[in-house]
Formats: sequence, structure tokens, C-alpha cells
Amino acid sequence: MKLSTIQWALLCTVCVNLVHGQHCMLPDEERFDCNPELESSQKICESRGCCWIKSNTKGVPQCFYPENYDGYRLGKLQDTKFGLTTNLTRTSSGYYPKTIKTLKMDVYYETGQRLHFKIFDPDNKRYEVPIETPTVSSKVSQKDYEVNFSSSKFGFSVVRSKTQRAVFNSSVNPSGLLFHDQFIQISTSLTSHYVYGLGEHRSRFLLSTNWSSFTFWNNGFPVEEGINLYGTHPFYLGLEPEYGTAYGVFLLNSNAMDVVIQPTPAITFRTIGGILDFYIFLGPTPSDVIQQYLEVIGHPFFPPYWGLGFHLCRWGYLSANRTLEIVNRMRKANIPQDTQWNDIDYMDSHLDFTIDHSAFSNLGDVVADIHHHNQHYIAMIDPAISSEQPSGSYPPYDEGVSQDVFIKDDKGAILIGQVWPGKTAFPDFFKPETVTWWSKQIQKFYSTLPLDGIWLDMNEPSSFVSGSINGCPANTLENPPYTPYVIGGLLRTMTLCASVKQNHTGLHYNLHSLYGLSEIEPTNKLLVKLRNKRPFIISRSTFVSSGKYAGHWLGDNRSRWPDMYFSITGILNFNMFGIPLVGADICGFQGNTNEELCVRWHQLGAFYPFSRNHNSLSCGPVTCIDQDPGAWSSSAQDIIREALTTRYLLLPYLYTLFAGAHENGTTVVRPLFFEYPSDPATYSVDRQFLWGSSLLISPVLEQGATSVESVLPAGVWYDFYNGTALLATKTQNFTLDAPLDKINLHLREGSILPLQKPNTTTYASRKNGFELRAAINSKTGNATGSLYWDDGDSIGSLESGDFFSLSFSLSSGNTLVSKVMHNGYKNSSELILEKLSIYGVKLSPQSFTVNGKKAAFTYDGKQKTLLVSGLAVNMDQTITAKWI
Repeated sequence: MKLSTIQWALLCTVCVNLVHGQHCMLPDEERFDCNPELESSQKICESRGCCWIKSNTKGVPQCFYPENYDGYRLGKLQDTKFGLTTNLTRTSSGYYPKTIKTLKMDVYYETGQRLHFKIFDPDNKRYEVPIETPTVSSKVSQKDYEVNFSSSKFGFSVVRSKTQRAVFNSSVNPSGLLFHDQFIQISTSLTSHYVYGLGEHRSRFLLSTNWSSFTFWNNGFPVEEGINLYGTHPFYLGLEPEYGTAYGVFLLNSNAMDVVIQPTPAITFRTIGGILDFYIFLGPTPSDVIQQYLEVIGHPFFPPYWGLGFHLCRWGYLSANRTLEIVNRMRKANIPQDTQWNDIDYMDSHLDFTIDHSAFSNLGDVVADIHHHNQHYIAMIDPAISSEQPSGSYPPYDEGVSQDVFIKDDKGAILIGQVWPGKTAFPDFFKPETVTWWSKQIQKFYSTLPLDGIWLDMNEPSSFVSGSINGCPANTLENPPYTPYVIGGLLRTMTLCASVKQNHTGLHYNLHSLYGLSEIEPTNKLLVKLRNKRPFIISRSTFVSSGKYAGHWLGDNRSRWPDMYFSITGILNFNMFGIPLVGADICGFQGNTNEELCVRWHQLGAFYPFSRNHNSLSCGPVTCIDQDPGAWSSSAQDIIREALTTRYLLLPYLYTLFAGAHENGTTVVRPLFFEYPSDPATYSVDRQFLWGSSLLISPVLEQGATSVESVLPAGVWYDFYNGTALLATKTQNFTLDAPLDKINLHLREGSILPLQKPNTTTYASRKNGFELRAAINSKTGNATGSLYWDDGDSIGSLESGDFFSLSFSLSSGNTLVSKVMHNGYKNSSELILEKLSIYGVKLSPQSFTVNGKKAAFTYDGKQKTLLVSGLAVNMDQTITAKWI
């Protein structure tokens, strides 16, 4: 009898159910993939003891674990001084090679809100990520969570004590836990469909739980949705809407990895090496979660003040004279700029640590001119070193060979790839000898070209050939039993062979995604030594903790409206990952932009924490057009100038936020729900963002738009420019006018922002007077704010106390006080308050005094704003402004 396809499927279902009873009758959303390889078949599936039932719904596994799937068994729980420990055992082998049948699990009660657990092979040392994390020798006495284990098959849950909700529960997956030499898998339930993080990827900020997959393995391809990108940050933040609480989960693992979110809702981690090293953070607020996460991975470095100014770059200036011509065009147009950059075209034949002796022979003079105007200069340095120059003609390679700094292939020869200068070798930054060699090369280069910062690119590491020019060996490191969904389908795609050794005993298989971090850290320390000032580094490749040493730009984007939108989700994510100094290439890197797009992008980019315009040399068969602010019409220049001038006006507030990030691990840029975690209407907002808690940015992201839909949470929001009040009785949408010359900014009621009269450089701006702009809380009549200030460039100012800080408070609707909280800054007397702008003053005052002296003021009864200018009050004393 010939059976139809449907009949065969039904028969197979019956056969499987005969084996597993009713344990295959699971809803689609509760299926966990038992055959995650790209090639899935019923034969493979059933050989693994799993269920095979087809589904018409995209993404639903047709091979999945039955409810009675065999797994690890829990051993005896034993208390330890740090928490507890237990063994996990299984008798049968799994379906991947080299099942590790005996595991150990250590649980650390590290703080009241942080749980740490490891699952590892107690008999054989496996790779663990070599980054610094807190060492805890004893368990905390009071904690906000409980840890529960299942009594039979291994299952593990972490429950928030207050709500009795599990923020981690491995029992959601019938397989429980899989642990093989090159395949490790664990799942957990999610408390809701509101989950964020898991970078670096291009996606909506609120991640889809509809069978979304995210791959981690640093990659240098241009930015697209659905592929692994430049960084690895296996951290996610989840929300519990019914309680207004948040939690975070972090897997410290650098091996290639897939993370899958499904509508259970649940999340599955699959990694092909190392151990399971998890941290769970209980918050309870989203901001608390991020601060707890950064306590583990490290707080962000504190950038110099000038680094928060506007940066300009181009791959394709093609000469030093053209570089200076663009800088002069900016000066002539009176458009703010602090830093000029050069891409690889300044190099001689793309060779690191060289300068093109023809077109860029006078680059030193150009840098001197930039410094003379109190601006700064940054150049790109790639890690790959040319290996094909005549012997004795290129010291970086010759010295690298003699000092044995380059990564070797499986035969012990220097692995050769191909990057911009041609055939190249790759430094192994995990070797102390390499750090010494790298430092020497940069020191020599710095003596020729005094850089103020360094741009580290191509450090995933990226190569134009896969593996090496000689290929890679055929082994399980190159072709593991399971390969995560990396672009190209192979770990070596456009990078190094996974099997090469690093630092004598390390494997690129384990260390690949750490390559950029291994370059960033010594470069940071070297810049400190060279300049005796704060370092400034921007890196393409990042890993967990990179923010301690560098910022990041979001890579090779395109000059398209959707790319501008996705930049917002990128900066929101990297603020959660502890890298607040982040931005996208304004106007887009690849392809030609146009005036409208570039104007709108500058308006948005003026509010990136790292604000840089950068574009490519080639747009197909032709050279890309200029897109710097001075390249456009006079009306476009006016708009861009206004946007950047507003940024410079706000720099004291932005700098204060960065001080908080460095000291406390707070975010600089944040989504609305960080401030309104109990309001589900804010959970999916990702076309707007906040600077700190007080300034809401609502950019235009669509071509031809002259208005923008802005989500405003309940309360009063004041137009930043003129104090117009918008009252939201609940979180709701407002259609705001947004002509081409305007980006909408709103002050949250209850906020006081420190501002400074802007100029075209931070050096000049810092000499100007200050303004306090206050937005009165409509219900309480109060407002608060703060200012952090130092010399803007010295190392360790915050730690040494060489800074000045103020707190601002407005009470009773009519008294504003500026109070000195700390004064270790020798030039604090130079800070002068010149202006007060107070929004939300309900009645016209009869008089206004500052420290008891009358001051002239103007009151706008329509806007309810009170303005006081012409002041000259030293800010290193208590200032009391009062009106009646």
C-alpha cells in the first residue's frame, strides 16, 4: 500500500509516541530543538531519542525533546562557604561526541542581588574566559532570591523571594542540560515576552520571542540583520510587567554560540566550548540590573572631555592637504568640531605605522595645525602586519618575527592571511612579548605623529581570505560536530583558522571573540603612558568588559533611513553592555547619502554619546561624495551647526552622565522603560531615547517627514528650547512638529540640567559661563540635578578627588539652590553662573534675587517660563536664587 506524505507523518507520530508514550504531544511553543544543525532529518532525530512532528509554523522545531528525555541526575547538595555544590551525573551518552558524564555545579551567593553558578568538568580543566571578575570567598547572609532544585532529573531555578517568580528555570527544557566536549546546551524560561540585549546584532531593541536566533562569533562583515556582528555580549535583560521589576542573565563564555528565543517564552544557549559560567542579577529595576552587571564586568572608562565633542573622518581624503581643507571648511562654516580622523589612506601602501611619503608627507604639519587650534587628531591602526615586504625594510614585521609575536598555524609556521596591505601576519596579543612589541611600534609611530587617540579596526580579527592563504587543517576544531549559525557556515569564514594556537597553550577556537579585547587593553595602557592623559580608543571588535578600555562605533552601516533607525537600538544596547561611548557613522558609511538624510542624521548623531561623521572612499564604480557638514548647502549647514551647537551646550550634562557611568555603572543613554519600568506602554519604544533620566530625544527617522510621533510617559514634558509644556495624563503619543530644521528635545519635569555657552571646540566652550535649565515638577514644585567637573583630561581625577561637584535643587516652586558637594578642582573659581532658565513657573514673580541681591528677569506668561541672564556668580559657593 502506498502512503501519502500526510499518512507517513501520522504513522511516524504514532511510532514515536509508542516509544515515548504521550510525551511528544507538546504545543509548538514548548518544543525545544533536538536537531539544531542546518541539515535536519527524521532519521537523525529519532536516532537521538527525540520526537519528529512537522509543523507548518515557521521556526517551530520538527525534531524536539520528549518530556521524558533522559538527562543528568542531581547529586547530594552540600553547603560551602560560598554557597553550595553538587555533582551531576548521567549514565548514557548523548548524541554528540565525548559526553561528559560527571559534572560539578558550584553556586555562589555573591551579593543580595547577584547569584553566580558554574557547571564544569571536575576531572579535566576546560577553557574559561580570562577576564577579571569579582572574587567572593563567603556567601552573603541576606539575599533577595531562593535557589531550588528538582528532586529527580536535574533542574535548577532561581526565584525572586518577593514575587516567588523564577527568573531562571532550566527545567523548562525536557533535555535539562547537555554537556559534551564541543556542544553545551542549557535553557531557561523567561518571565515575559519582554527581553532585551544579546549583542552585537542588528534588530529591534525589544527582541522577538518568535523563534529568534542570535549567533555570537565576532565577524567583520558589513552590518546586516540576521548575522553575527563585531561583538560578543551574551547578556540579556528581562522584565516582569506585573511587578515592574527587571532581572539580568549573563553567560561568561567566548566560544561560538547560538542563542534562541522561543514563544514559551524561553531562551536556549548553545555553545561549543568552555564551561557554563552564569551570573543572575535581581535588580529590581532595569538600572539596578545594569549596575549589578557592570560590577562584575567592570565600569566604563572615563573619556576625556574633548572626546565628547564632534568628530569627523573620511576614508578617501587621499591627501594630508585634503584633510586640512575639510577641517578649514568646518572652521570657516563655524561648525563645532573637536577631532579630525584619518582612515587607512594615510598609510604607505596600507602598512601599519607608516605614512604615505607622497600624498601625506606633510601630515605632521596638518596635525600640528589641528593641535594649534586646540583640536585633536586620531588615526586608524589595524592589527594585521604585512608579511611580504623586502627583508629589513619593514621593522614591524621583522621585529615581530624575531620576537615571536605572530599567531602560528598547526605546523608551527606564521599563519598568513590577507588584509589591506596584502599578505599579513596577526599579532597574538595574549603573549607578553607581543604587548612589548606592539608598544614599541606605537611609541615609534607616536614620535612621528603625535596622536591623541587610536582607532582600532579589523580586529575581530578580519581577513580577506578564510582561515589562511594555505587553508586550514581538517579537524574537529575547524569542523565541530555542531557549528553555530555563523555567516558563511564555517568558523574560519573571513577570519583565522579556529585551530591555530595562541599564547603557547590557547586556541583561537576559544579566544577568537576576545581578539579585539586583547588588543584594546594594552593599547589603552600604552596611550596613558605616552600622553599622561586619559586614553581615547574606538574599537570595532568588542567583548564583555571592553568598555573598561574603549568605546565602539557600530561598524560599516549604509546611507539609508533604516540604518539611522537601527543606530538607536545599537546605542541603547551598548549602554547596557557597559560601553556607553558608542555611536554610528553619521550619514552612513557605505553608499552615497543625500542632503535631507544627512541633515536628519546629524540631528540624531548630535545626541550619540560618540558623535562622528564618517564615510567610504568607493561607492560602486565611482568615488563617494563628501558628506561632512561643510559639504552641503548653506541652509543645511545652518541646521547641522544648530544641532551640534546644542550638543556642545549640553556637554556639561553629558560629561556628568559619563562620570556617573565610570563611578557607578549607570547608563548614559537609556530607553524610556528604564525610567518607567512599571509602564508596559514604554517597553517597545526604540525610536526615541533618553540622555540620563532627564532629556528625551525624538528624532525624525523617515524621509520627507515634517512631524514625528513621540511617546511621552505620564507627566509634564517641557520643550527644551522654549519651555512649552506638554501634559501626558498617561503614556501616550503626541504628534510633534518637526520641520527639517528641528529635532525635538524635551525636559522631564523635576529635572535641572547644567549647560554651558557653546563654542566650536570644547577647549573654547569650557571658558564660557554656565546656565541652569530647570523643569519644575508640576505636582511638587521641585526639581533636582547635578554637575561633575574636572580639567577634562587628567588620569584618575574622579578617583583622586581632583574634581568639583554640585547638586541642584528647586523646592516649593520658587527657590533654586546650587550647593558644592566636593571641591578638589583647583580652577573651580573659574566656573561662573551666567543664566537661569526655569520652566513651569505658574505665576509672574514680583522680584527675583540671587544670594539676596536683586536680579533682572523676564517672564513669559504664555509659556510659563522665567529667564534670568547677565549673572556673574561664582559656582564654587552656595548659590540661592529665589522669586516671590
